[in-house]
Parts: sequence; C-alpha cells; structure tokens
Amino acid sequence: MVRDVEKAAGPVDVLVNNAGIISVGPFSAMTLEDFDKAMKVMFWGMLYTTMEVLPAMRNRRQGNIVNITSIGGKVSVPHLLPYSCGKFAAVALSEGLCQELAPEGIRVTTIAPGLLRTGSHMNAEFKGRHASEYAWFAAGAATPLVSIEASRAARSIVRATIRGEKERILSVPADFLARFHGLFPGVTGDLGRLANLFLPGPGGTGGTLRGHSIEARMNSWLWKRITQMGRAAAESLNEIPGKAAAPARPA
Repeated sequence: MVRDVEKAAGPVDVLVNNAGIISVGPFSAMTLEDFDKAMKVMFWGMLYTTMEVLPAMRNRRQGNIVNITSIGGKVSVPHLLPYSCGKFAAVALSEGLCQELAPEGIRVTTIAPGLLRTGSHMNAEFKGRHASEYAWFAAGAATPLVSIEASRAARSIVRATIRGEKERILSVPADFLARFHGLFPGVTGDLGRLANLFLPGPGGTGGTLRGHSIEARMNSWLWKRITQMGRAAAESLNEIPGKAAAPARPA
C-alpha cells in the first residue's frame, strides 16, 4: 500500500493511523478472539504502517505521524475492555515514538478523542444483553454534550498536525476525564465501579450482533428522538450497510 502511494504521489509526508473496532459487553461475554482482533487492528495495524514509512522519513529527516487513539486509551471503562486494551497499547507506542523520533526531525502526534458522533455505533459489535448494551452505547454516541461531530474533530486533528503538537485530547469531557484520572486514579476507579452497576449484567442470548441489526428492532418514537443525531451521522458517513450516503455538495 505504501509503495503504491509513493509511486502515485511521491514520498509520504504525513501518516495518519486511524482504524478501530469496538466490541461492547461485559468481560464474561468476551473471548480471546475479541482481544486478538482489537490488538491486530488498533495496535499492530498502527505499527505496520509506521514501520513502513519510517525509513524514508528518516532519510529525509522530516515527516509527521498522527495516531488516532482514544480517551479509552487513557482511562479504561467497563464493557469496553478489548477496545481499551488496543487503545492503551496504541497510546504507549505513540508516546514512545514521539520521544524517540523527535531528534530525527519526525513529529509524532497522539490524538485521543472522546466519543465521536460518526455513526460508527451502527457497526460496533455487541455481546451479552445485546439491546441493552446497544442502548447505552448508541445514546452516548448521539448526545451533543457528550459526543462531538466528526468534521469538528477532523479540523482539530489537522490543526494539531500542522502545529506539531505532541498530544491533543478531543472534547471537553474527555480532556477533563483524562486530567482527573491523572490526578485521582483511585477516584476514577471508584466512579467506574459505580457506573458498572448501572450497565447491563451478564447473560443474554450469546453470540455477537452488529449495531445496525439491533437498531432495526428499536422503533419507538422516544428512541428515534434520542438517537436522531447519531443516525444522521451514520447516514452521512456511510455507516449504514446497503445505504449510500447523500451526494456531497459542491465546494
């Protein structure tokens, strides 16, 4: 892939590692495969592309590597353990590379978004009590005060890259949570245990369901209102299987 890009467009000046999968559910419903998949995408995927572009960047003594991690790589939360493990590893790699590569003229930026309103909950995997797990996750991903719009996040990432920032945490709630956890990790753990009491318990029918298949069964007027913004984001960003996005407006 990298060779094809270099042949078509020249040297890679900026590498943006932005890939993720999410499995939502209690640890009792997770398998080794869930953790393996998370690590392959969110850690190994980032490492492979980084190692491929580094020799040329080192030769030129310049380049930017931008790693999209997550607030889930700063603070682990219940029912997202495979995701958090993958993102914690990604943060560790990104921060270490930032320190090692700086003397060689290569800038590494770690981006840690909070919840993004991308509609990706439609393609997340849910285990355990599928409908209940989907409900809390999808509602959070569609709430304006908790989640941020994808285009706003993208602009912030571009600015951080141009400025060569070492780290940027996206959204006020995510930034507060990361800072609070750094100062009071024990309190954050207590709050996480409290939150876990309100999340769905073990059980369910077993297996894994995608968000869009669960969404198709949730037809109440109240639910549609709660998740309206998340559904709109999913439609505009091609997150609904089998449904093409609306044509882009002319620039």
